[in-house]
Amino acid sequence: METRDIKTFKSGNWVKRMEYQSFRPEKINYEWVISDPKLANLLSQADRCLGKLDAFSELIPDVDFFIKMHITKEATVSSKIEGTQTSFQEALTNEQDIEPERREDWKEVQRYIVALNQAIMELEKIPISTRLIKHTHASLLEGTRGKEKMPGEFRTSQNWIGPSLKNAIFVPPTHDEISELMGDLEYFIHADTSDTPTNVPHLLKIALIHYQFETIHPFLDGNGRIGRLLITLYLLDKGLLKRPVLYLSDFFEKNRRDYYDHLMRVREKNDIQSWLGFFLVGVIETAEASINTFQRILALREHVEFTKLIELGKRQQEAKKLLKVLYGNPIIDSARVAEVLDVHVSTAIRLVNDLVDLGILVELTGFRRNRVYAFQSYIDLFALS
Repeated sequence: METRDIKTFKSGNWVKRMEYQSFRPEKINYEWVISDPKLANLLSQADRCLGKLDAFSELIPDVDFFIKMHITKEATVSSKIEGTQTSFQEALTNEQDIEPERREDWKEVQRYIVALNQAIMELEKIPISTRLIKHTHASLLEGTRGKEKMPGEFRTSQNWIGPSLKNAIFVPPTHDEISELMGDLEYFIHADTSDTPTNVPHLLKIALIHYQFETIHPFLDGNGRIGRLLITLYLLDKGLLKRPVLYLSDFFEKNRRDYYDHLMRVREKNDIQSWLGFFLVGVIETAEASINTFQRILALREHVEFTKLIELGKRQQEAKKLLKVLYGNPIIDSARVAEVLDVHVSTAIRLVNDLVDLGILVELTGFRRNRVYAFQSYIDLFALS
C-alpha cells in the first residue's frame, strides 16, 4: 500500500457542470503518516481520554441504563444538527404525550435510536461495510419524512447542500462516482485487517472516514446522521470502546460553524490537518464530559438511594426497583409504575406521590388525571454534559 504524508493530502477537485460545480474527492485508502508534532500530541491526549472513559464505563453498575440515555441524547443532538426541533426531554416522552405538530420531528429522533441500536447489534455479525451502512440508513428513514428518499440505497441523482443546486454551498460528487468512492472508503476502513495493513492511528482514521463519507454524501437524505453514527460504530468495531459511550454530535452542534468550516476547508484548501486537530479536540472534550456525567450520575444515585429513600422505610425496596427503571426511562406515569412493579395502580400512585414529596420525581403536565412524571435531576445531568 502506498505511503503518504498527511501534509501532502489532496482532497479532490471541482468539476464544472452546466450551472454548478460538483466536487470529485480523491480516494483515501493510503497509509497516512503523521509528521506534525502538534497533531501527534493531540492524538496521544485523545487516546488517553478515550481509554480512561472506556475503563470508567466498565466499572459502573447498570451502565446499560445510562448508555440508553446517552444514545437518546445523541439521537436528539445529531437530528438537531439537521434541523429537527425535538428536545432531549421530548425524546424521552411517549408519542401520545407529544404535541401532534411536533410528532414528525419526534419520530425522526426515535428512528435514529432504533437505527443506532440495530447497527450496534449487527456489528456483532458483520463488519462496518456498505451492507451495514445501507441497512442502518433504511432503518433511520423508515416511517419518517425521508421515507420517499431511497432508504437503504445510494442515490441515483445529484444532491447538494444549500438552498438550490445553482446556489449550493456544496455539491457532492455525481451519483455514478459513488460506488467506486464508497468501495475505496470500505477498503480504508478495513485496511488494518488486510494483507497489507496500514498503521494509521484509529482516531485519525475515523476522522478521515467521517470527512470522506460526508464529502461523498452517498444518500439523498440522512448523510449527516449516518456519518456521525459511523464514528461510534468504528470505535466499537476496532475495540477502542467496549461499550457505546462516546458521541461527538454534541461537540459538533456546539461548534457547528467550525464543524462545517473545517470540512469545507479540506475541500477548498486541502487542509486536512486542521480538521484532524478539531476532531481530536472533540474526542478529548467529549470523553472528559462523558466521564464527568458518569461521576455525577454515581453521586446522584448514592444521594437518592442512601439518603432520600431511607425516609420511605419498608417501601425502600419498591422505590429502588422503580429507580432502576427510571435510569433507563426517566419519564413515566402511574400506570407504567404499576406495570413494572406488578402492583395495583393505587399502590403505584402512593409510591409516586412519595417520590414527588421527596423531590425525586416532578409532575410535568399539571393535570388532575393522566399525569406524567420525570426524574428531573437525572435528566438534567445529560442536558448539562
